[in-house]
Amino acid sequence: MFQLSDYAYDLPPQKIAQTPCKNRSNSRLLHLDRNSGIVAHHQFDDILTLLKDDDLLVINNTKVVPARLFGQKETGGKIEVLIIDYAAGMKHLEKTGFFQCDCLVKASKSPKKGARLYLADTVEARVEQVKGNVFEIRFLNGDKFSDFLKKSGKIPLPPYIKREDPSSGQTDPDDYQTIYASNEGAVAAPTAGLHFTNSLMADLKKKGIEFAPITLHVGYGTFVPVRVQDIREHQIHSEYFSLSKDSADKINRAKHQNRRIVAVGTTSVRTLEFLSDETGFVTAQTGQCDLFIYPGYTFKCVDAMITNFHLPESTLLMLISAFYSREHILDAYQEAINKDYRFFSYGDAMLIE
Repeated sequence: MFQLSDYAYDLPPQKIAQTPCKNRSNSRLLHLDRNSGIVAHHQFDDILTLLKDDDLLVINNTKVVPARLFGQKETGGKIEVLIIDYAAGMKHLEKTGFFQCDCLVKASKSPKKGARLYLADTVEARVEQVKGNVFEIRFLNGDKFSDFLKKSGKIPLPPYIKREDPSSGQTDPDDYQTIYASNEGAVAAPTAGLHFTNSLMADLKKKGIEFAPITLHVGYGTFVPVRVQDIREHQIHSEYFSLSKDSADKINRAKHQNRRIVAVGTTSVRTLEFLSDETGFVTAQTGQCDLFIYPGYTFKCVDAMITNFHLPESTLLMLISAFYSREHILDAYQEAINKDYRFFSYGDAMLIE
């Protein structure tokens, strides 16, 4: 249960979705009932009948920023920069007038401290610190940084989504964003939310289902592999979160009324559990979430979750294995493979209740 190999499974590469469904809510939905153990197959918009009339859906309203930048080094060599802590960079901008944060850099030869980087629109950046494979970079265009990023940055798709022909990814800026994304700061989408459409959300609200937005700015750490054999030794990444008083009140009211808290995505699960007291109630606040959930964890707040299919040996697979059981989850994954489900960010979804 605590060995990394316990979370391995074989996934044929062709099962990894490279594009989303044309209609988001036409994706498939694997339904796991923890009480009966029954596995059922649906279309995502069947969630309308599967959810209870008084459920509270907690959604992550983070918005993916175009955090991928291209340019060259002083030597002329090509370079690619990926901003991995946008929230910290914005805080630094407010304090100092310069956007500065941790980044990943792809180049034939890594730049050293003090190196100048020349990006699009003649924007310069400087490497302030080198911390292993992470580079702290200051962008020298000051308060014009946000405009520059929107104009020149690219959406940072996960590495398993291939875009060899640039023209093939023209719709990614819209596709790789939930319809309710409003709070800029993520470098990866909370992908369980990608299945919702405006009409489906309107129908859910008509049914009596309530929505409570929270923010967790998904960081690149969500893609960082676990490198230790005993998963309990893994150090999970930290991500900025914010829970408003209005959403906290909705969650606590639902708890008082014995209504279900349904988390949309593992990011919502982690945030809710990080904020919950022992009875499942939450307090409005902002901060950094570094909760690592794996089997043996006792859930305090979340009663059901909607989630996508996750990478082998990933912390996200460990989280959902803690919510049901590792054996049941891996059996369900094998069933999804056999039934030709589409995996990962642009793939199909699960409802575990």
